[in-house]
Amino acid sequence: MDGAITNYHLSERHACRIVGQPRGTQRYSVIARADEDALTQAIMALAARYGRYGYRRITALLNEAGWSVGVDRVQRIWRREGLKVPRKQRPRGRLWLNDGSCARLRPERRNHVWSYDFVEAQTHDGRKVRLMTLIDEFTRECLAIRVARRINGMGVLETMADVMIARGVPEHIRSDNGPEMTAKIVRQWLANVGAQPLYIEPGSPWENGYCESFNGKLRDELLNGEIFYSLKEAKVLIERWRKHYNTVRPHSSLGYRPPAPQTFAPLLSHLDGTTAMQ
Repeated sequence: MDGAITNYHLSERHACRIVGQPRGTQRYSVIARADEDALTQAIMALAARYGRYGYRRITALLNEAGWSVGVDRVQRIWRREGLKVPRKQRPRGRLWLNDGSCARLRPERRNHVWSYDFVEAQTHDGRKVRLMTLIDEFTRECLAIRVARRINGMGVLETMADVMIARGVPEHIRSDNGPEMTAKIVRQWLANVGAQPLYIEPGSPWENGYCESFNGKLRDELLNGEIFYSLKEAKVLIERWRKHYNTVRPHSSLGYRPPAPQTFAPLLSHLDGTTAMQ
């Protein structure tokens, strides 16, 4: 616009009328807010600490820490600083029956449906590590992650029994058809405690979508970026991540709130050692 005014000797009013631009837009100048630098530093600190979080999740963390900031402002700073939004997962379909109904039982309340699955990792020496993840599908809380070299049917029972002592017995437990899930000792024990097993169809992992989604986050945010030098180190780091997932990490399906938030903890102070500004 300034070039057109100079080259063609036009007035600002005439040039704005030609291009259809309001004069207020032409005269607008960016006014930096007093807390812009501090907010940028807070965003950069959180982005560096949680490299797989997008600007929406970072906004939720900032608001929990005491900032009064909207997602649009965080997105603007996010793009200005060249931060990259994590790659989104490819959508998956669901298994539908011939009558048009969905085969997957929907969780309706806490302890209605639990689901568990297995994830594989390895220590620095190349030895395999197996993880059993157990979640409550309604609250999205990770109830336990068992870490061992091998996990058999007895290991599955021990993990679920420990959680049931503290949380109660769920109505249903969803899993696939692996040998650890269909073992006779597992099926008999579930029947004795009053939990009904739900086995998904072979080759249909999307039927266990909640657990599959959780396992993807676990691998993306922890397993892909950590080197475990021992089984003990793997247990400590994975349990620490599980507690962070439950109490701090914003969950998009829960309105960017964690599944089991610790509301008494000052968030940003223990995340990066800084003090939030209003």
